[in-house]
Amino acid sequence: MPLMRIYIESLGCAKNQVDSEILLSYAIENGYERTENVEDADVIVVNSCGFIESAKKESIDTFFSLHEQNPAARIIMAGCLAQRYGREMELEEADAVFGNRDLSLFPDVLSGKEKLLIPDYPDPDRERDDRKVLLNYPGSAYLKISEGCNHRCSYCAIPVIRGSLRSRPMDKIIAEAERLIADGIYEINIVAQDLGAYGTDDGGASRFVELMDKLSSLDGDFVLRMLYIHPDTFPKGLIELCAERKKILPYFDIPFQHADPAVLRAMKRTGSPEIYLSLIGKIRSALPEAVIRTTLMLGFPGEDRKAFDTLLSFVKEARFDWMGSFLYSREEDTPAYDMRSEEEHMKAHNKARKWQKELEEVQEKITQERLGRFVGNEYTVLIEEKVEGEDLAIGRIYAEAPDVDGLTVVMGRGMKAGDKVRAGITRTRGVDLEGVLID
Repeated sequence: MPLMRIYIESLGCAKNQVDSEILLSYAIENGYERTENVEDADVIVVNSCGFIESAKKESIDTFFSLHEQNPAARIIMAGCLAQRYGREMELEEADAVFGNRDLSLFPDVLSGKEKLLIPDYPDPDRERDDRKVLLNYPGSAYLKISEGCNHRCSYCAIPVIRGSLRSRPMDKIIAEAERLIADGIYEINIVAQDLGAYGTDDGGASRFVELMDKLSSLDGDFVLRMLYIHPDTFPKGLIELCAERKKILPYFDIPFQHADPAVLRAMKRTGSPEIYLSLIGKIRSALPEAVIRTTLMLGFPGEDRKAFDTLLSFVKEARFDWMGSFLYSREEDTPAYDMRSEEEHMKAHNKARKWQKELEEVQEKITQERLGRFVGNEYTVLIEEKVEGEDLAIGRIYAEAPDVDGLTVVMGRGMKAGDKVRAGITRTRGVDLEGVLID
C-alpha cells in the first residue's frame, strides 16, 4: 500500500520553519511521506504567519491558491494565524485548523480526529527537539532556543500569538546542536524572538552568553550564526565571547526598529541614537570584521517628519551592512491599536511608504559601499545551489544570512549544494558578491 503524501508550505519567520520540520517529523512517523509537489499531496498544510497584516494576507492567499491547485486533498490551516484566530476563523474550505503551541498533538489533526485544535504550550521538557526533515538549504539549519517574548513592545502581536518567554532547557539545546553537527550541518542559525532574553523567564539574568559559550565549545566543523538580539537587552560579555570564539560568526542581527526617542518610548522600547551608535561602535571596535543587520519600522503612531529625519540621520551614521524595513501594521489586541483610528492609520501609512522608499535608497548605497571591503579577500562559502549548464554556483559567506541578505556567486567547477568551499572575492554586483573558486 503506497504511503500517504503530505505537502507543507511554511510562511513567515525561521521559527515557523522549525515548526514545519517538526510537523513533518510527526507526519512521517504516522505513515506519510513528504512531497514537494502540491498536486501529488493527499494532505496540504499551510503553516501560516499572523504577525502583521501583509503576512496574514499572504497566508490566506496561499491557502486558497494551494487548495485550488489540489482541491481533492485535505487542507489544514496551521501556525500563527490559526493560533491567533482559530476559534473565530471562518474558513469553510479548511478540513482542520491547528495552532502552533503543542505540536505533539498534530497526529490527532492529521488523522481527522480533531477539526479544531488550539492548544497551549506543554512542559518544555517534553517538547520535541529532533527533526527527521530539515527544510533549510543543505548544510544549514535553524536551532530554536526559546519561544515567546516578555518585552511587550506596544505594536507587537508576538506575545498574543506565541505567549510569554519560554526558554528551552540548555541541555536539550546542546543535545540538538550535537545531532545537527553529527548530521553534517555546518551553519547552525540560533533563533528566538530575542536571543539575549534566553533564561530570563525565571526572573534571573540572561544565560545566552553561557549558552553560546557551551555551543561554541562543542567539537566539530561548524559555525554559529545569531539571529535577532533585542538592542535594549544586549547581553553583557557577548562581544568579548565572539572575539574569542571563531565558531561564532561576527554577524549581529539587531532590530533597532527606530531611533527617535519619542517614537521608541511609544513603542515601549528604550534607547536613542547615541545609545545605539555606542553599541554599534563597541561591536565594530572589538570585531572589525563584524556585520550588522537591522530592521526598521516606518509609520508608527507619533512619527512625523522630524522623527523620520532622526531615523534617517541614524542610518547614515550607523552604516548598517544590511537593513530591512516594513510599515507599521495596526494589530488588534496590542496597546498601539488604539493610538489612532483606521482612517488616521491609512493616511500615515501612505506617508510612511514614501519615507520608506527614501530610507531604502540611502541604505542601498551604504550596503553596496560596505560590501566593497570583501573584495580581494578569501572566504569560506556555503554553497546553496549549483547553476545548471554553467561553471558557477550560488552560496553565502559569513556576512550573508539565509534568505534575507545578498548572495555570493562562485565561478568554478565541481561544486554542489551543501559544499563548503574557499573563494576569492573579485567584485560586487549590486548587493551580491562574485568570487572565484580556490582549489
